[in-house]
Amino acid sequence: MKALLLRDLRLALRAGGGFGLGLAFFLIVTMLVPFSVGPEATLLRAIAPGVLWLGALLACLLSLDRLLALDLEDGSLELLLTAPLPLEGALAVKALAHWLTTGLPLVLAAPFLGVMLQLAAPGHLWLLASLALGTPALSVIGMFGAALTVGMKRGGLLLSLLVLPLYIPTLIFGAEVARRGAAGLEATTPLLMLAGLTLAVVALMPFAAAAVLRMGLR
Repeated sequence: MKALLLRDLRLALRAGGGFGLGLAFFLIVTMLVPFSVGPEATLLRAIAPGVLWLGALLACLLSLDRLLALDLEDGSLELLLTAPLPLEGALAVKALAHWLTTGLPLVLAAPFLGVMLQLAAPGHLWLLASLALGTPALSVIGMFGAALTVGMKRGGLLLSLLVLPLYIPTLIFGAEVARRGAAGLEATTPLLMLAGLTLAVVALMPFAAAAVLRMGLR
């Protein structure tokens, strides 16, 4: 599992579509918002939690189509199906590699980008906590979508259409945690809901992804 994780990390960093692209997209979205809605601090402060969460979600989408595409191209996907390591475990490791190269940089960058959107000081810690809890779910759900569309021509658009509805609960609870935290309100309840959602996704989605991948590659 360690060797597979290190391999996927190297592929993500060398092939592009991971760390740099997602982070650059997140930065561009955050920088463009003040130009589109105006520089009024009160307005920016009100929309900052939702904008930052939406930007992180869309940044995660950029590299999902490459989660299994490279393995399919070089033939290693067929080897994973016959390897001693269970396919569910292999897919979970690949989702972890995606989160480390895409989700984690977004989590670390979000508080700094929150300053650009005038996010209230109490909201920074809540934003960091919500993204740290929510972005793993985005990577695991994305793995499921990649398993559904692997091998399809122009599957990137279809992947986005399949995954976006599944992202909505995570977006709702994550943005609500940041919004309540920035307003000085109690944010424990949506944070616990977000944590429970992530745990459920991490526990179940690798099995669903492995099942559809086996059916798709028969």
